[in-house]
Amino acid sequence: MSQAQPLTNETREETLPISGMTCAACSTRIEKVLNKMDGVEAAVNLTTEKAKVRFDETKVSTGDLIDKIQKLGYDVPSETIKVDIEGMTCAACSNRIEKVVGKMNGVTRATVNLTTEVGTVEYKPGLVSIDHILEKIDKLGYSAKVKEDGGSKQVSKDRELKQKQRTLLFSILLSLPLLYTMLGHMPFETGITVPHFLMNPWIQLLLATPVQFYIGGPFYVGAYRALANKSANMDVLVALGTSAAYFYSLVESLRTLWQPGYEPQLYFETSAILITLILLGKYFEFLAKGRTTLALKSLLNLQAKEATILVEGQEKKIPVDQVEVGNHIIVKPGEKIPVDGLVVKGQSSVDESMITGESIPIEKAVDDQVIGSTINKNGSLTVEATKVGKDTALAGIIKIVEEAQGSKAPIQRMADIISGIFVPIVVGISVLVFLIWFFIAAPGELPTALEASIAVLVIACPCALGLATPTSIMVGTGKGAERGILFKGGEFLEGTHKIDTVLLDKTGTITKGKPEVTDWIPLVEEDQLLSYLISAERGSEHPLANAIVAYGEEKEIEYKETDHFEAVPGHGVKATINNENILVGTRKLMEQHSISTSEKETQISALESEGKTVMLVGMNGTLAGLIAVADTVKETSKEAIHQLKQMGIDVYMVTGDNIRTAQAIADQIELEGVFAEVLPEDKSDKVKQLQDEGKRVMMVGDGINDAPALALADIGVAIGTGTDVAIETADVTLVGGDLQLLSKAILLSQKTMKNIRQNLFWALFYNSAGIPIAALGLLAPWVAGAAMAFSSVSVVSNSLRLKRVKL
Repeated sequence: MSQAQPLTNETREETLPISGMTCAACSTRIEKVLNKMDGVEAAVNLTTEKAKVRFDETKVSTGDLIDKIQKLGYDVPSETIKVDIEGMTCAACSNRIEKVVGKMNGVTRATVNLTTEVGTVEYKPGLVSIDHILEKIDKLGYSAKVKEDGGSKQVSKDRELKQKQRTLLFSILLSLPLLYTMLGHMPFETGITVPHFLMNPWIQLLLATPVQFYIGGPFYVGAYRALANKSANMDVLVALGTSAAYFYSLVESLRTLWQPGYEPQLYFETSAILITLILLGKYFEFLAKGRTTLALKSLLNLQAKEATILVEGQEKKIPVDQVEVGNHIIVKPGEKIPVDGLVVKGQSSVDESMITGESIPIEKAVDDQVIGSTINKNGSLTVEATKVGKDTALAGIIKIVEEAQGSKAPIQRMADIISGIFVPIVVGISVLVFLIWFFIAAPGELPTALEASIAVLVIACPCALGLATPTSIMVGTGKGAERGILFKGGEFLEGTHKIDTVLLDKTGTITKGKPEVTDWIPLVEEDQLLSYLISAERGSEHPLANAIVAYGEEKEIEYKETDHFEAVPGHGVKATINNENILVGTRKLMEQHSISTSEKETQISALESEGKTVMLVGMNGTLAGLIAVADTVKETSKEAIHQLKQMGIDVYMVTGDNIRTAQAIADQIELEGVFAEVLPEDKSDKVKQLQDEGKRVMMVGDGINDAPALALADIGVAIGTGTDVAIETADVTLVGGDLQLLSKAILLSQKTMKNIRQNLFWALFYNSAGIPIAALGLLAPWVAGAAMAFSSVSVVSNSLRLKRVKL
């Protein structure tokens, strides 16, 4: 399994934002250069514009990484936080904070507003952390907290969108007149009159120049950076193609000065319209890429904004990010529970569907755990905060989804390699096409050769190829998150569809993980017998006793006062209630008190053969009843296993139970493959055994003892209701614990991989089919530009179809 090596004291992980990338060749170049650094593993994602870097701190620093990225001609943009600062009394305080924080390594700007008591800090992520900035302010004698500003990233995106709209509008206004002049170049009669002044080369130069050098300036900057670093990207193709058209037209315009009456061959409209079409494609691409993160935005929107805490008996509303562990929070009916916690007062039902997928509200009472952002339905609750901020369940889910959307699937490596060598090849083809047209196909016809050459350059831009994989991964992981399936990375989303064998842990995975009463068989006519049984077991802390007490509560049985109670280790309990002598336990306990069980041995053995633990109830020297307890199978387990079998997947169960109990469970869920009496530390051996048979194994578990097996499996799946260790080790987490999500996870992986292959096919089809057509002179440059721009849009749009996949 493609697991990353564990972090050590020397290794560190950083996610660095990168600006300036325009196509897959850029991200591939950065990734290749970073990976050549000693002790560095890097994955650069074009879609999210982030680099996930793992490095040895003894060999390289974050500053070195940023320097290397900047030397390549890209940038690690600064991020901005707003900080609430308490304790300032005058301008000297704010000036001191500005001066000290501003000098911190990694901080590019710090300003403090004394009146609003808010500081604004611009910093480089990776060089300095938010915690370090807050700590520095605290050491100066003030109190600092990050100001709640959940929408800051969205504000930044909105600002970027408006900037793109303005630039595109300006480009369209300048290019439309030039587009109109194309009618004057048509080889046939259009019947449309083109104003004479628009055919004036100097008017066209005036319109085309701002588009070429102001609006198209970023293409020149990007091309220079790429070439300076001995690589080529989309910017190189665009800059070459549009410059050829622009400067050829400029030379033609200048010829009119010394050759009066000369009719120039102008291609100003070609360069301007190309740039406008590319900007239009990028604009639509930006809109579409924004929709790929809707799942993450919807998760963020689930978070509560405020909490009502108790302070000295008084209710006080505070922002949820100010809640601290130990705070008592009042949650009224209809409100969201702000953070993870423990009910200390009250009773209610809570809608946990956003976390567990379970539509029926869960009853909550004192000592029950509640999850942040779930909805309190009817009663008022007082909750003690146990996990806040980034430690809450929802925050953990959001982090997993963010990391998965920023990760790179192995199939993307192929696209990156193709993109990396594609551009230089295309430039070579373009030069060859120019030479063939100019010297052989149409000797001396410079305009014809130029058109074919430019069309080749433009049609071949590898943008769509770079977007083909990451957009599908983003939508796929988002779709999974909506259904309670959390993939930790693109590689796991890709790997899941290859699974042919599933190994299921029994306890807590196939079964509910806690014993329940399955059979109650009274053997004497005594109306109060069940009440005596429940009352006797109340004194025991054994899990089986807890199951019996819970059964009594469900049946609303009244308890009786116990006069005497004694636990008999390994055998059961003895109690005296209302002068009645009650025994609950094993055959041996009954034998010790001369109570015969032989007449009911057949009935007892039948229950035990079903995997149930049978406890005998004795009353005043007589066998009075039988009660059977078992860890019952989840309602959905049988159907889940049936779904996996229908997909052609082999399913096995692994358990530490004896073979009889294990077989009883297996029979209930119609499962043939059983590994019984397996010690916890040997579960990973069973995974290895199946892998040695050539199988690709998915291990599903929920406990600490499952962690080694989860790590060894090709895909490790943790049940979301399980332990933190299991969830941390696994590659996929099923939030609600419903095993039917397994088949949905595999289906989602299959659909995502199919979508990626479609994207790669269409991206390569555009280029492969377009280059020969352009080379033959059958594709005008502006048509090539339109095709190239919309190829990217079509790839992203195809990825968005995953949002409509039925699981």
